Amino acid sequence: MSYEKHLAGRILKEHLVAGSLAPDGEIGIRIDQTLTQDATGTLAYLEFMALGIEKVRTRLSVSYVDHNTVQTGFENADDHNFLQDVAARYGVFFSRPGNGISHQVHLERFGVPGETLLGSDSHTPTGGGLGMLAMGAGGLDVALAMAGEPFTMKVPRLMGIMLKGSLPPWVGAKDVILHLLQRLTVRGGLGRILEYCGPGVAGLSVPERATITNMGAELGAWTSIFPSDEVTRRFLGSQGRSEFWQPISNEGGAVYDEALEVNLSSLAPLVACPHSPDAVVRVEDLGDIRVDQVAIGSCTNSSYRDLNLVAKLLSGRKVHPEVNLVIAPGSRQVLAMLARDGSLAALIDAGARILEVACGPCIGMNQAPPSGGVSVRTFNRNFEGRSGTKDAKVYLAGPQVAAAAAVTGRIVHPSMFGSEPRVTDPEYLHLDDSMIITPPKDPVSGRVRMGPNIKSLPDLEPLPDDLLLTVILKTGDNITTDDILPGGGKILPLRSNIPAIAQFVFASKDPQFIENARKAGNIAIVGGENYGQGSSREHAALAPRFLGLRAVLARSFARLHRANLINFGVLPLIIAQKDYERIGQGERIKIAGIRAIIEGISLLSVELLETGFSINAGLYLSPRERNIILAGGLLNMVRNDFKSRRNNV
Repeated sequence: MSYEKHLAGRILKEHLVAGSLAPDGEIGIRIDQTLTQDATGTLAYLEFMALGIEKVRTRLSVSYVDHNTVQTGFENADDHNFLQDVAARYGVFFSRPGNGISHQVHLERFGVPGETLLGSDSHTPTGGGLGMLAMGAGGLDVALAMAGEPFTMKVPRLMGIMLKGSLPPWVGAKDVILHLLQRLTVRGGLGRILEYCGPGVAGLSVPERATITNMGAELGAWTSIFPSDEVTRRFLGSQGRSEFWQPISNEGGAVYDEALEVNLSSLAPLVACPHSPDAVVRVEDLGDIRVDQVAIGSCTNSSYRDLNLVAKLLSGRKVHPEVNLVIAPGSRQVLAMLARDGSLAALIDAGARILEVACGPCIGMNQAPPSGGVSVRTFNRNFEGRSGTKDAKVYLAGPQVAAAAAVTGRIVHPSMFGSEPRVTDPEYLHLDDSMIITPPKDPVSGRVRMGPNIKSLPDLEPLPDDLLLTVILKTGDNITTDDILPGGGKILPLRSNIPAIAQFVFASKDPQFIENARKAGNIAIVGGENYGQGSSREHAALAPRFLGLRAVLARSFARLHRANLINFGVLPLIIAQKDYERIGQGERIKIAGIRAIIEGISLLSVELLETGFSINAGLYLSPRERNIILAGGLLNMVRNDFKSRRNNV
């Protein structure tokens, strides 16, 4: 296949520094921009500092504070001080608390068509709505990109999504991506880049495109990308950044590995039912569902366009007396625009509660639903317990359906409002970057404040030749990183303290996990399909590794979590269904002669000591990944490499 004819392929080729664009090969690409957020950023910058680099080597790096903004103790405030000092010390832009959600702000103020963006957040592909090749990764991969190292990835398959027609009334961008999740499932994008093309693209604004690329993460895709066209040019112009626009599109005759056609005109309002983004049904087929809470915002649907629409729908109406409506604008710019055009007053008059411009309820950081309650959210994930209430039922929907639920107290078709109001993007948006601190031209050598909750990275020993492990947990399919390490106001403030946060590993799945790990020493976990789906949080790999995890035996792995396991020296082993059924919780397993086997073949023999069986487990690693595993983790390998380079200068 000729990658030069494809939008994503051309960007990959222009940034290629290692390998070749051959199917299933491994490549290294140059990263132009990085972003971090505070829930993953503290650890990422600790990893960057451990490399001994004096200044970031990307064209642009931005540190956002948008996750841990609820300050019930000193921990979050201390982390924010640390992040601000590190940004000044190493040449990173710093977006202060209250400036907005990383993906929304980056789209507005920093995104550049045709550039590469690597972020320590799984929803970094939001930038694809602007024509960027934007990907999520673990914090350690982002730290290396900031150090000027290429990002290593497997050559992706390219899936062309041909859009035809135009969105009918009451159907929005959220319905487009929910439609794709219904067709492809949460595993449908694995190993793929989704490239949008066709005549339907021109009818979608940049914020609408960004909603679609944002939730491409729920498909498991590497990323999603739209062309950079006249719509993109107008968006950048409204942001006062016209000089960064360039046209980028796929060429005529481009042939994709896979292709899918979506007739936008045939779509209807959709919702994703509990507890998965791909449990999608038409609103009109849902039945009578009473609603307790409606939450509008997150990095998926918190743009000015989205919230201006909600304000128009709620104008002159009141929130149902049994519904709690909360709204979180995506950025300070969005909030300022809503205040200036009267939308904010309409929302407040209707009975909405206006939250801080931050991630908030999307990550379980406040506004948990009531016990057994139903919450309709314009967010991107509805995993069980992610909202902060274990038995809550969370439905994902677009702003139109969410607004209708807020008024009626039911999940209903938004046509109950009558005619859909017209929403247009303004020619100029309110511009004020005073809450983005530009780094000094030369690094600041001053003290970096590190509060008592910020702990040094744990040392990880190299892989031994033999492993004797106890399986202390067996899970089903689609285990999420929220299952492995929950979020919320109690746990998120501990992200810079691995010993402390490790005490919550699998807390919602097995309350005895920590005690069992302590007794067992070296441990293993057995999982089903798509183990580790969800966020890029590397804590979900590092914290279990800190507790003694040395191997996960699963039917398949989500891309981001597999990479994080390898980065911290944990074996991601693939097993057959019959062997998954054979291994029980409590089983002791032995893997002998590992180092010699890893350096040679891809199959390991695993002895099941309780039953006397031996099974084969696949360990499909690239040469680079083999070196990472043998070193006991990526940081070990890179530090050794940097030390060798300095000694040879």
